[in-house]
Amino acid sequence: RAFYAEVLGTPGTPVSGGRHYFDCGGTILACFDPRGAGDGHDAVPLPDWVYLAVGDVGAARARCLAAGATPEPGDVGGAPAAEVARRPWGEDSFYVRDPFGNGLCFVQRGTEFTG
Repeated sequence: RAFYAEVLGTPGTPVSGGRHYFDCGGTILACFDPRGAGDGHDAVPLPDWVYLAVGDVGAARARCLAAGATPEPGDVGGAPAAEVARRPWGEDSFYVRDPFGNGLCFVQRGTEFTG
């Protein structure tokens, strides 16, 4: 909860012991902590990337790194993934991993690849 509250700039809404919702411009990001819910097991990172469009991708990158995100190593579209870069498909974006291993890509609003 603390990581996403810092990154998204909103405290979100607690729903249950292990569930917390963040309103991302009308789309709900539902975060689930199985231990917090009493399930007794660790969460497994998502198999796919979560993409979020933001108004200032550079500021989002700074917030992610300050909150404890791990820069994604390697090369995505010809540029270091954790750096804000123009991708060959037209997005200005960066890739990181949240503290739980989930892959996040933040995209400058207006440059999202939709096709």
